[in-house]
Amino acid sequence: MNLIKIGAFISECRKKKNLTQEQLAEKLYITDRAVSKWERGLSLPDADKMLDLCNILDISINELFNGERINMKDEKKKTEELLLSMAKQEEIQNKKLYNNMFVSYVVYILFYLGIMFLASMTLEEGPVLGVVIGLSTVLLCIAMFYTFKIEVDVGYYECRKCHHKYHSNYFFALLAPHVFTTRFMKCPKCHKWSWARKVLSKEK
Repeated sequence: MNLIKIGAFISECRKKKNLTQEQLAEKLYITDRAVSKWERGLSLPDADKMLDLCNILDISINELFNGERINMKDEKKKTEELLLSMAKQEEIQNKKLYNNMFVSYVVYILFYLGIMFLASMTLEEGPVLGVVIGLSTVLLCIAMFYTFKIEVDVGYYECRKCHHKYHSNYFFALLAPHVFTTRFMKCPKCHKWSWARKVLSKEK
């Protein structure tokens, strides 16, 4: 999606309706600064405002996302292009999150080992050392759960039996035996157990 193009299209449609940014904002119960951000291509309308915006401007959701008027003849093609663009953007975002997950994992482990080393070298055995080790371990557990949450949320698990790609809930993923991001789970489609590997897109 081209935010600049969408913003210009919103501005054009607003002006055709003889509405100022303030008047459009009042109809949507938002600030004129939000409308200004849309029209400058800095952000998209929130999902709960999109339908109201389209009704006010007499445009379709498809036209809003494409940033232009669409003939009925071209609508199917534009819809397919939009869905493909959204899928590509999702995959790019997933790759960024996935890479950040691995970086965070390494940083957390190194930080924890560093704290343990410094504490053992500089502190004598006693309550202070125990508190440092305890707090560091708690922080590591929180950090590890954060990276685990990213793993589960991003992309899909692919069944090695039928190649179905699916999401898992946190509970089953947490209990599943795993090697890094490959987890031994039951496929919801073929109902067989396999080592499901993590993939970032449903496309092959």
